[in-house]
Amino acid sequence: MRFILAKKISSSQIFDKDGKVVPVTLVQGGPCVVLEVKTAEKDGYRAVQLGFMKEKAKKVKKTMKGKEYRHIVEFRIKADNKNDNEVKSGDIITSAIFKIGEKIKISGMSKGKGFQGAVKRWGHHGRNATHGTKHEERTLGSVGTSFPQRVVKGRKMPGRMGGGRISLKSVKIEKLDPETGIIVVKGAIPGIRGGLLELVAK
Repeated sequence: MRFILAKKISSSQIFDKDGKVVPVTLVQGGPCVVLEVKTAEKDGYRAVQLGFMKEKAKKVKKTMKGKEYRHIVEFRIKADNKNDNEVKSGDIITSAIFKIGEKIKISGMSKGKGFQGAVKRWGHHGRNATHGTKHEERTLGSVGTSFPQRVVKGRKMPGRMGGGRISLKSVKIEKLDPETGIIVVKGAIPGIRGGLLELVAK
């Protein structure tokens, strides 16, 4: 199991061997520092804690001693995985752990869009714009039934949209530059520019 923390840079496009346009996203992978290695004997579970993006000295608090990083994330390791014993505290993890052409899992927080109506949030059709309809073209409509006399749980209604964790599986790495840490992956990636991402490969 290989993993690293990264930040989203921007979206772009490249051309494949056949001259077709391929949409891609540029990601800055690492470098990350191994802050702590947790074991089943001592902590009750196996995990590796990574630190990403060194924090400015004026923002470092006393409670952050030894872990002066803006992002600190733990990656759980399965009990049957025996290939992660080589990782030790203080090791540096870079984008060189990945290979061009392999598929990885990317997780991140989607863009928050605030409180939205059902038409934008769920793609509802809305009501007619004529025949007596007034100021109700984008209203929700009926939300209940004659029985039971209540709104059932899980009904698609207006509410806060976005701002949730999204994981994409089998994202292909198109290009890789270990020196700069730039990883070019195929397709769109969740989150804003500069947002934190978790990249995991088997």
